Amino acid sequence: MTLHSPHLEVLADHASVAERAAALVIARLRGGAPVTLGLATGATMTPLYARLSEACCTGAVSFRAVTSFNLDEHVGVPPHEPGSFERYMHEHLLDHIDMAPGHAHLLDGMAGDLEAEAARYEGLIAAAGGIDLQLLGIGANGHIGYNEPGSDFASRTRQITLDPATRRANAASFLKRSSPPDRAITMGIETILAARAIIVIATGRAKAKAIAAALEGPVTTDCPASALRMHGDVTILCDEEAASLLAAFQNKVRKTG
Repeated sequence: MTLHSPHLEVLADHASVAERAAALVIARLRGGAPVTLGLATGATMTPLYARLSEACCTGAVSFRAVTSFNLDEHVGVPPHEPGSFERYMHEHLLDHIDMAPGHAHLLDGMAGDLEAEAARYEGLIAAAGGIDLQLLGIGANGHIGYNEPGSDFASRTRQITLDPATRRANAASFLKRSSPPDRAITMGIETILAARAIIVIATGRAKAKAIAAALEGPVTTDCPASALRMHGDVTILCDEEAASLLAAFQNKVRKTG
């Protein structure tokens, strides 16, 4: 197994991370050639999508040549309900950009046959020629997409049982339910690693342990994000809090302090 060192950029704060991520995505789209994006959800992505929406509204960039695939979706959550990733994507990005109808692909967490839904999604990604640029967040337990600790690095899109820690983190999004969903459908780790380039965004002290484990710990299914070191084109954008436990960052602070 050949391992690589992701390109790491440590920026001052969440806003700076979002600005840098937006700049990288916009630079990729301005070439005019068709681009297939893999999209993530969550609080980390919200300021990035706000900047991309603004850039599209002002004419600084267009999504007309973009096709997108979302990473994951909760099982059993209707698209209109709070906590649905489909609802999140429409509220924060899709309803504010000029992507062509039918070019935004989302997993169906309400599908009666989730195995068939996963196979359908993999087929759509293959038919699109694969993902050019995959955007990722990272869970506090090291998950990418909803690939929880223990996920096989060879996994493809599938149904998965959510870790209790993930469900606790999701609880605020499901206040109208007696409990947050316990299942999701997610791109697998191998699906993610098949993307030609990957950008990971991590902000806040709660992500520091996961970032340190992913970049400086062993490559193991205990930390799904460590699989990113098997990919040759990964950029990780962190704020100082998320990078605070990295030995490389701590050494730099000591030298400049």
